[in-house]
Amino acid sequence: MGTKRKYRVIDSFCGAGGLSLGLQKAGFEIKLAFDNNEWAVKSYNNFFEGNHCKQLDITKISGNQLLRELGLEEGELDLFAGGPPCQGFSRQKKGAENGDERNNLVLDYARLVTQLSPKVFLLENVDMLGLKRGEEFLKKIKRRLSNYNLYPNFYNSADYGVPQTRVRFITIGVRKDIEIPFEIPKPISREKWKTIGDVLSGLPEPPVDYSPHPSIFNHQLAKISEINTIRFSHVPQGGGWKDIPFDLRLECHKIIDTSKGGWPDVYGRLDWNGQCPTITGGFDSFTRGRFGHPKENRAITAREAALIQGFPLNFEFIGNRGEVRKQIGNAVPPPLAKEIGLAIKKILDNTNQSKLEKSLVSSIKSEKVLT
Repeated sequence: MGTKRKYRVIDSFCGAGGLSLGLQKAGFEIKLAFDNNEWAVKSYNNFFEGNHCKQLDITKISGNQLLRELGLEEGELDLFAGGPPCQGFSRQKKGAENGDERNNLVLDYARLVTQLSPKVFLLENVDMLGLKRGEEFLKKIKRRLSNYNLYPNFYNSADYGVPQTRVRFITIGVRKDIEIPFEIPKPISREKWKTIGDVLSGLPEPPVDYSPHPSIFNHQLAKISEINTIRFSHVPQGGGWKDIPFDLRLECHKIIDTSKGGWPDVYGRLDWNGQCPTITGGFDSFTRGRFGHPKENRAITAREAALIQGFPLNFEFIGNRGEVRKQIGNAVPPPLAKEIGLAIKKILDNTNQSKLEKSLVSSIKSEKVLT
């Protein structure tokens, strides 16, 4: 039988709060969150109650500081979560994985795990970290976290209620004194994947004068040149730059051998009945990828991108347009976070139940000795 206790979480590299939102919906209590980006922190505190998100640099804090902040002892924290940036392993960054200093943030995350000694940790990152490029780096992380049983897995967000085929490499670590394994949450069948239409249906169009929508947060058109609008008008749902008439194409697209590909997602239009590829920080321009609206001749807005990421309509992102794009593009989809959170909660529930049963057995034995 499960416990009703809310498990305590620290969310590091929290961004605007996608991971926190999912964990909260799974029944966790976010005691502390932190990020080094002031605008992400503002977005987080604007939505979540408690003003518990702080602007902190992970390289300058220790586990003891965080524990003192919460009034906890080492080993008492239920879950330490986070997705440290690892740009050296992104698909866009070639050959820099061993020299990119930002990759060291993952090692700082591992350092805090060893100092906090949480019962469980959740480490989220780009899928490339789990492939051959990240092999040596992962070995280094495993050595530092030898007190944990590790459960790495690739998660496709579409399998967990998000209309986006965003794949992330997530490792769950369960402290070795907790003898309950982590079970990967069961994916939904592909036939039940959410579609773009499921989440955008009923959303009104943003104002044509490029002003913010009067009642919907972050719903504003990005300015696009007239020629690009004309080019995009020829692209059908699911199509891309190859559908643009030859005389209207960019010069570089006129010389590409179309039989050999050439970035098919550029000038891509989403399919109303399909899914979006990974939302990135460049989603407000269809010249950067498949971010064209399924039915209108424009790029998706920040609000539409947030809905595709699984954020609710009332989640407002604070900052200029670049900062908002970054917050949405970097976020963990809340529905995916919720499902993983529920799977972690089962471990903690069963651990508490096992301790309760052992305590009862011990109490009964003591009573028999006394009588």
